[in-house]
Amino acid sequence: MVYKKSIRRIGILTGGGDCPGLNAVIRGVTKPAEDYGLTVFGILDGFEGLVEGKAKELTNKDVSGILARGGTILGSSNKGDPFHWPVEKDGKIEIVDKSKDALENYINWGLDALIAIGGDGTMHISKKLSEMGMNIVGVPKTIDNDLEATDLTFGHDSAVFVVSEALDRLHTTAASHHRVLVAEVMGRYAGWIALNGGIAGGADIILIPEIPFSYEKVFAKIRERELKGKRFSLVCVAEGAKPIGGQLVTRGTDIKRTDPIQLGGIGKVVADKIEEQMNRETRVTVLGHLQRGGSPTPFDRILSTKFGAFAIDLVAQKKFGRMVALKGTEIKSVKIEDAISRQKLVKPDDQAVITARRVGISFGD
Repeated sequence: MVYKKSIRRIGILTGGGDCPGLNAVIRGVTKPAEDYGLTVFGILDGFEGLVEGKAKELTNKDVSGILARGGTILGSSNKGDPFHWPVEKDGKIEIVDKSKDALENYINWGLDALIAIGGDGTMHISKKLSEMGMNIVGVPKTIDNDLEATDLTFGHDSAVFVVSEALDRLHTTAASHHRVLVAEVMGRYAGWIALNGGIAGGADIILIPEIPFSYEKVFAKIRERELKGKRFSLVCVAEGAKPIGGQLVTRGTDIKRTDPIQLGGIGKVVADKIEEQMNRETRVTVLGHLQRGGSPTPFDRILSTKFGAFAIDLVAQKKFGRMVALKGTEIKSVKIEDAISRQKLVKPDDQAVITARRVGISFGD
């Protein structure tokens, strides 16, 4: 580790996809930094800025009024992995290691520590950079809520709010036209957004990656509702859901990303199957990046601010190689390596799953 006798200058970056609450963390770090006599250096566009040398100093004035603003004032990128850096050569994309450039900028900027805000990918990168000598504190961010060692990641509550509101709106049009409406939501390999958003929005069927589904069971649920006089149904399907014995539905691949698989399209597949096999008028809505945008919910604003303030405390105490985490109602810290030991996925016996079944929601299994 590149430890110094005193911590004077810290960097902060927002890696991976954007989400509501990032600016609240930046504010939560920058404001208390003055009390510690620390200078905050904002690195632009996530790890891309760390590799390419793009940064600017942040002051109290820079973070004034950004609490409720979505996105990130620093910019972000999910294609800036220093260990998986895309370079175009002879018309082709070649993957190279640029981690030494990242370390060189860290040293040249005179940074004593780096606060990395991001999800699973950001924490994996942070662990590798930590092993190269950087003093890093991680802050968990992902709408997918798939990071182990924290009860919740900020951004998830805001995404769930968008999903639940969308389902509320789809409910009225589905009922009016006696249709089956399918909403495809994000989450990649974890079903937390579909599960929580589906429960909150009153979905009749929720399809998630952790519980492979049967089309016949989906059809059966729709018929069951019709026999009870309910002439419409709402289906909330996670982008990573797949039928029993089936494969993930993808839009393509992007080798510039550490995880090249681009999920998407399962919503249309499910809608087409319902329409073809049941002869029911069916429509699909893909919420996409609506789930990432806009202002954070009050819950996410509070959690993000707590995370940021706690992260600067860890830096001041020289507790590096750790990630802030929500444990119950308290903010704690865990080793970054423990946070990425495995993905946090929905368990079939999770209380939310059991509750959903109790109120009549089908998982197609």
